[in-house]
Amino acid sequence: MSSEHCIANVAPLTAELRPSERPAEPLGPTQVEGRTLVSLISPGTELNAAYRHGPFPSTQGYGAVLEVEKVGDQVEALAPGDRVFVQGLHQSWQRVDAIASRPVPPELPAEIAVFCRLMGITMSTLTTTEARPPDRVLVTGLGIVGLLGSLIFDACGYAVVACDPDPNRRELAEEKDVPTVLDRVPLEDPLLRGQIGLALECSGTEPAVADACKMVRPRGEVVLVGVPWKRTSDTQAHDLLHAIFHQYAIVRSGWEWEVPLQPAPFVRGSVYDNYAAAMGWLAQDRVDVEGLYEMTSPADCQEAYQNLLHKRGDALTYVFDWSRL
Repeated sequence: MSSEHCIANVAPLTAELRPSERPAEPLGPTQVEGRTLVSLISPGTELNAAYRHGPFPSTQGYGAVLEVEKVGDQVEALAPGDRVFVQGLHQSWQRVDAIASRPVPPELPAEIAVFCRLMGITMSTLTTTEARPPDRVLVTGLGIVGLLGSLIFDACGYAVVACDPDPNRRELAEEKDVPTVLDRVPLEDPLLRGQIGLALECSGTEPAVADACKMVRPRGEVVLVGVPWKRTSDTQAHDLLHAIFHQYAIVRSGWEWEVPLQPAPFVRGSVYDNYAAAMGWLAQDRVDVEGLYEMTSPADCQEAYQNLLHKRGDALTYVFDWSRL
């Protein structure tokens, strides 16, 4: 019986732990391989993509930390025993090109380091936005991505106003010292309406986009970070268009891959350098993720996904601890 395992989506909204095998072919000269320490669930992408729609069976994943066991002949910067972050799968082993990894700071626990993956989503907006501190930033939607975005922009000196109708999410944001936390977009506040330099729309809902467009200053940015997986309201296109036109708003996708994966000449920033910076901020406690997640065994994957799907419990996401197998 295989000693390796993976989490497989076996049917719509059904995941289970299954035996897995490492590749039979030799390690490539630029690759590294090792055992997975932790892997992280993306409550948005994973739940709304492969877990719901397949293909079945399949193994998905979002981010992982591995302990290197083998390195290819051309890999010089890594050695067995090193811990690295990768965009890995939910499986007990990882094999990736060394360039598609970043070292984990020695003092940083793996289950904290892996959150650099979710931090990287709004850090792409941080890399590309024209807004600069101390500009006001509005965040709509305080799921894990929106809350991390609030903490990131606050740590960088922006004046953050965060909104979510869910009282539990607002409580978490207040516990993390997000400066201003509201239950809805403050359209009636003359000190904020028309004064927002950047709106991070992280809920994926039409009314929040329309409200954000009304809040930004002329030529302010509204970045659609939250994926609009489904229609959520009867908001009319005219409401949105009217706000965009009269606020001179710049509305754009929050697609994180707008930033190149690796550093390149004449281009500002990269995805993997953002991951490295995020781990540095986590190690320095500039961003605190304690209390936002739960650790669980990969054997309990179905319970974790169902809890997130139905919003049961206080955790905004789960981290699989592969040492529990």
